Amino acid sequence: MTRKQKKMLYRIIIAAVLLIAVVVLDHSSVRLWLPEWLKLPFAIRVPGQDTSGNFVTGDYLPVGWLYLIAYVVIGWDILWKAVRNIMNGQVFDENFLMCVATIGALIIGEYPEAVAVMLFYQVGELFQNVAVYRSRQSISELMDIRPDYANIERDGQLVQVDPEEVAVDDVIVIKAGERVPLDGVIIEGASALDTAALTGESLPRDVSPGEEVISGCVNLTGLLYVRVSKPFGQSTVARILDLVENSSEKKAQAEHFITKFARYYTPIVVFAALALAVIPSLATGQWGIWVPRALNFLVVSCPCALVISIPLSFFGGLGGASKQGILVKGSNYLEALAQAGVVVFDKTGTLTRGSFSVAAIHPQGMEEQELLELAALAEQFSTHPISRSVVKAWGKEPDQGRASGVEEVAGHGVRAVIDGKAVLAGNRRLMDLEHIDIAAEHDHSGTIIHVAVDGRYAGHLVVADQPKETSAQALRELKAAGVRQTVMLTGDAQGAAREAAEKLGLDQFYAQLLPADKVERVEALLETKRPNEKLVFVGDGINDAPVLSRADIGVAMGALGSDAAIEAADIVLMDDDLLKLPAAVRIARKTLSIVRQNVVFALGVKLLVLVLSAVGLANMWAAVFADVGVSVLAILNASRMLRAK
Repeated sequence: MTRKQKKMLYRIIIAAVLLIAVVVLDHSSVRLWLPEWLKLPFAIRVPGQDTSGNFVTGDYLPVGWLYLIAYVVIGWDILWKAVRNIMNGQVFDENFLMCVATIGALIIGEYPEAVAVMLFYQVGELFQNVAVYRSRQSISELMDIRPDYANIERDGQLVQVDPEEVAVDDVIVIKAGERVPLDGVIIEGASALDTAALTGESLPRDVSPGEEVISGCVNLTGLLYVRVSKPFGQSTVARILDLVENSSEKKAQAEHFITKFARYYTPIVVFAALALAVIPSLATGQWGIWVPRALNFLVVSCPCALVISIPLSFFGGLGGASKQGILVKGSNYLEALAQAGVVVFDKTGTLTRGSFSVAAIHPQGMEEQELLELAALAEQFSTHPISRSVVKAWGKEPDQGRASGVEEVAGHGVRAVIDGKAVLAGNRRLMDLEHIDIAAEHDHSGTIIHVAVDGRYAGHLVVADQPKETSAQALRELKAAGVRQTVMLTGDAQGAAREAAEKLGLDQFYAQLLPADKVERVEALLETKRPNEKLVFVGDGINDAPVLSRADIGVAMGALGSDAAIEAADIVLMDDDLLKLPAAVRIARKTLSIVRQNVVFALGVKLLVLVLSAVGLANMWAAVFADVGVSVLAILNASRMLRAK
């Protein structure tokens, strides 16, 4: 607990002890002498009073004063809030209801009930504060990624400076145990980075010179020299912090409904309670019956359970998601994600790794490794991703001295002389250009690199973008979570798209699409979705920005180091693990389920006790349960979101 929460706990304990002591005193033979200056006009009657109800000299102290002391100990701040709000024009709120109900109970002599109502109300407030504090802690763990300083070498000494003072291309030094303050590229050193605060991933990530590092990670082992690539304001950590700090401003429809509901509901029940006290009393003259009923009615009608628990449920959902490395820009997006029925995926970088690799080798007249070696030596000077994947698959550092006369034929491939042999490596057009007959291509989706040696066909390689290890499982879990349809949009050829869709278990796919075609396809899918169903688009957040903004919910995959992902998407999965998406859907649906449970439970209990109070079948203690008890139970239910797995 915070210091403020501990103070409230002490007040609750003191008031509870006072209440119990006074109740015992009230029902015992112990008497205390009453000084004249402590006479209480509405004190309870005890032997020794005259017929007018006034105390005579030497009479006993009425325990009403002790009840009043307990009442002030526990409720002085509620009284002050009510007065302050009235002075500011905000009359009808829960503080006003509590004050009217409890002061009325004191006036009619219901002392234990008055103190108990205020006591249990404060217990409910304490539960709320602790629950909110815990949910904020889960988000503040993420906020701890804010770096305090950056190390820069000046005159041979390491100097700590504010990260905002560091310029692009400056070299910063990150010691073991320190947090990475800015995005950049490692120029010297190797280490392992703890990315748990950003991604929820417990395993460290090994890094070495030439690799990018992002702010917010923790350097675990070695000393790193990093050249800064972005100013602090554009760094990953700055964008994430801005996202988290502004997420509470975007409220869900349920939260807006409760805010409006409380605005109209509170004055209505106040006037209803006033009518319940006055109209039957004027008709029957039984003020002693109808006024207590009206006070009970007021206590029951306090909308605390709804006003507190519903925002707390969404806040807990946001906090629970952030612990999993899932950043949601507002509770409105969490509420919408709970209604996800159609999930549309980009292919490259989302369902697949986004990096090419050699998927198959088909030699003709030589060994597989020999064919791969010739292709790698020919392709070693090209910067094309497909060429780089061939060199990587060979696994050795190419000897540039073995290749000569290298010529890149645009749109066709490469000519080179390898160990004195004329080698061609490229597509079918290159083979046709050189009049080389090729054997039948094997049935593989992907890019085919044909190889010829001294004018004779030597075989071909298949280079493809491989599915991520978790993609198929993520799609199965989305189905299990209630997603009706999964769709893939890609610019790849029809064959490659079909093979990927069948391998992953997608319901539909659309191939050979340009970015504008993807927007049109998403708009067509939006037309076919069912009522109360949301369409989710999942992409890399860079080249899919138009589609991310057109979908009901845009989800950015693998946002580490992505400049556009956080800005373009409504939900950001902070690493490259697609399994975070079904986890986000489950968290969203659990959050909305808890919200519905609290609404039904709170309104149901309150309505029942309101009716019972109006007809005189519920006393103040039942009213206390209907207000504070329901609030505490709703808060405890909402707090379950903090333990989201």
